[in-house]
Amino acid sequence: MPGSDRIEVARDARGVATVTIANAAKLNTLNRAVMRDLIAAVEALAADSALRAVVLRGAGERAFIGGADITEMAGLDAASARDFITLVHRSCDVFRRLPVPVIARMRGFALGAGLEVAAACDMRVASADAQFGMPEVRIGIPSVVEAALLPQLIGWGRTRELLLTGETIDAATAERWGLVEQVVAAEALDAAVERRVVTILACGPRAVRAQKALIAAWEKLPLRDAIARGIDSFAASWDSDEPARMMGEFLEAMRRRKLAVDGRSG
Repeated sequence: MPGSDRIEVARDARGVATVTIANAAKLNTLNRAVMRDLIAAVEALAADSALRAVVLRGAGERAFIGGADITEMAGLDAASARDFITLVHRSCDVFRRLPVPVIARMRGFALGAGLEVAAACDMRVASADAQFGMPEVRIGIPSVVEAALLPQLIGWGRTRELLLTGETIDAATAERWGLVEQVVAAEALDAAVERRVVTILACGPRAVRAQKALIAAWEKLPLRDAIARGIDSFAASWDSDEPARMMGEFLEAMRRRKLAVDGRSG
């Protein structure tokens, strides 16, 4: 798969792609070059109709993404600041627009823009030694762009606590708050991510893509319109043989299970 020395992309035979931000020496921080390569790599994946899931990770053990590059930010002015933060937004939004589920594999630091990228993913699995924070106010700027997703995950009060204090929380707290879906020991992290991948692969590919699109629509639509969109999506499922085929397989498995139970009973 296309990548660069800053972004590594590997795709397996199942249609699962692993995207690695390969900037470990700088805690996988996001500078302009890294962000441009990341966006290009993920947009290329989005065009792959056989893609089933994406795992996003940082290189090394010290950080998922340590934030945006402060060295670059220190040289910004009002005009270039707008361009820079728009690039940060695009680096997050590209995962929300990806038509398949994205799992953030989180080890070490996830700070600032790194936590915003994680919030833009569909699921987050973290190691017990991971740390999370939005420290922007401590360097004179507000947390912005996909930080706006945080209240949906952790509520307004906890969002305020993170953003207004700039403090870092540990993985256990992040899991309790709902910032991540699962915390495991570092040595169990890859296996935990793989279990989620396997559950996705057991589902209908078209159904999963439709479901992700529908969830994105629900975030924006009033309840009545969200329900109507769901009805349309349900009906459109029969544009392929996926529902009939998978329901038939389910019913056949149930029939065989019943026969097996009846046979043991007899």
